[in-house]
Amino acid sequence: MALFLNEKDVEQLLTMPLALEAVEDAHRQLSGSQASDIPRQRTRQPQTTLHILQGALPQLDAIGYKAYTSNRSGVRFLVHLFAASSGRLRAVIEADRLGMMRTGAAAGVATRWLARPDATVAGVFGAGWQAEGHIAAIAAVRPLQLVKVHARRADRLAAFCTRMSQRLEIEVRPVDSPEEVVRDSDIVGTVTTASTPLFSGEWLSPGTHVNGAGSNSLIRRELGEDVLKRCSPIVVDSVETALREAGDLLPLLEKGRLQARALIELGDVICGRRAGRSTADEITLFESQGMAVQDLAVAVRLEALARERGLGVELPYGG
Repeated sequence: MALFLNEKDVEQLLTMPLALEAVEDAHRQLSGSQASDIPRQRTRQPQTTLHILQGALPQLDAIGYKAYTSNRSGVRFLVHLFAASSGRLRAVIEADRLGMMRTGAAAGVATRWLARPDATVAGVFGAGWQAEGHIAAIAAVRPLQLVKVHARRADRLAAFCTRMSQRLEIEVRPVDSPEEVVRDSDIVGTVTTASTPLFSGEWLSPGTHVNGAGSNSLIRRELGEDVLKRCSPIVVDSVETALREAGDLLPLLEKGRLQARALIELGDVICGRRAGRSTADEITLFESQGMAVQDLAVAVRLEALARERGLGVELPYGG
């Protein structure tokens, strides 16, 4: 029978190491033409927008989709996982935490392959739900000693930094300005809903790795042209998806100042098809849009763990 997992079940089962393993494996399979992914599709209405990401990982006997609605009252996420071999429903999973963790894991995997091995200082823009996973993932792949965080609301920022310091057992410090976030940071992450660039490219030190995680629609932009001009290579989770919705990249692509052929997929770096960081002084960039195969790879592992541990509820349909 198909299994239903709620958010509490996911919280019990999902760890950052599991999410990192799943996301890296998904990109490896995609690069090896052993998976398929369809960029996000949206149905917009005045009050609510429906977003759907779909794909398949045949090696994991997985095909399915994540659907979520965004409304002023909130965002609601569900992953539907089917067996690729039979079409039977395997699991339905509430996916707020799942999405947060896999988004963070994507930045973590990119950091593992693109940041300098000796990176110890990170600067992060954003102190929301998604920023939690972002920082946790980076801390899991690099020996961080300090994380500097800037956000618009000072009260929320202070509480966020206290919570993350205790959770990760490293110093997570609130800072007052964007420049403080970027200056002398080995890794810079942007996890916001900003519509205009967050910082100046002049503040980036040689050898920095940048993760752009918030600009996944045309109206969002976290990185300006001055930042992008300093970055090489520019790595994306999927070229096809980036060309549709990477708000940071699209203005330069439209002006002809950036060519699509210059974009490198993360899976190709993992598989050794394309080079990632070549020198210690390069400023590398990963632009994260989010992919169905990332969600599905995590969902497969959660289903297996849930069945092993007796978690979840059997559904009366889909068999």
